[in-house]
Amino acid sequence: MRIVIAEDNVLLREGLILLLEDVGHEIVAVVGSGPEIVPTLLEHRPDVAVLDVRLPPGFRDEGLRAAIEARKIMPGQPLLVLSQYVEESYAAELLGQGASGIGYLLKDRVGHIEEFQDALERVAAGGTALDPEVVSQLMSRRDPLDALSPREREVLGLMAQGLDNPTIATTLFITERSVSKHIGSILAKLNLPPSDSGHRRVLAVLAYLNA
Repeated sequence: MRIVIAEDNVLLREGLILLLEDVGHEIVAVVGSGPEIVPTLLEHRPDVAVLDVRLPPGFRDEGLRAAIEARKIMPGQPLLVLSQYVEESYAAELLGQGASGIGYLLKDRVGHIEEFQDALERVAAGGTALDPEVVSQLMSRRDPLDALSPREREVLGLMAQGLDNPTIATTLFITERSVSKHIGSILAKLNLPPSDSGHRRVLAVLAYLNA
């Protein structure tokens, strides 16, 4: 894959480059500030971009705001955002534009190399990769979720992370048939139409959470 990296921390940036090049990816550009992100994405049109949230000049939320701007200018551009914390309002705005090809991970996940690579590939393919903590905080903002049972909330959280039914079943130690029943109940309670596509199902749930 062709990848753009936006990260000002030298150690993390070099670590990402080594990690990604070691598994065969091509780093087409590296930037260290928020204002550089959108022009660089427009120039290179990468398969996916890995963006830090806090970047110069303000070291606040430049990366996340650039991600939001990039998705408006380049709809569907795959972006994986890395952060030390969950910025709920901007995260909700980013996901509200459409969750296809969007990832939001806490930086601790980068240390789990297989998880990080899986998330990157999923996002590049147009999927969703949300950190469980991100999902938890976004879900806690929505009163309508009170209608869901504890188990349904667990299933919904795993759905929002982009996991498929077999993985959800394994994670929760239940059958795939039970997962399907829980999903049907969730969609009914949230007034979301059922879908034969697992990906569209995740997008529908995320769209609801960020409406």
